Amino acid sequence: MRRELAGPLAPCAWPAGISLTSYQPAMAEAVHQLLEAGYRQGGGQVSALATWRERFERDPEYDPQLCFIAFDAQGLVGVIQCWTSAYIKHLVVHPRARGQGLGRALLLHAFSVFQQRRERFVDLKVLEDNHRARQLYDSCGMRLVRREPVPD
Repeated sequence: MRRELAGPLAPCAWPAGISLTSYQPAMAEAVHQLLEAGYRQGGGQVSALATWRERFERDPEYDPQLCFIAFDAQGLVGVIQCWTSAYIKHLVVHPRARGQGLGRALLLHAFSVFQQRRERFVDLKVLEDNHRARQLYDSCGMRLVRREPVPD
């Protein structure tokens, strides 16, 4: 899916009690656990911690300033991991924080950051049967640009 970044973007409204920071290596295990939990419910998968961390932190498109981590009083509740190519690799919200607009806020924040970087658009991939995610992406102005078969 793709979101064009020309023109004004919707304002980002953070749920009450949420603070945002950028990824730091000390957060790797907690971020990985949230990604695993998110993929159990939304389809897809994430590699084992050591493999994920190695691939993530050593990828040529890695920039810790493009991985946004959301916290509430109980701990980590959301992550959006982006690449320098204006690509969203992961977006996951903890079950206790769903339905409050956190996924939307993280997505709109990423759009804003990429717009400030003068990117023309932002891309991501989503499984076709992940209806909850697709509904969020559609509501934030993302459009389907290509379908790809899912490998067996």
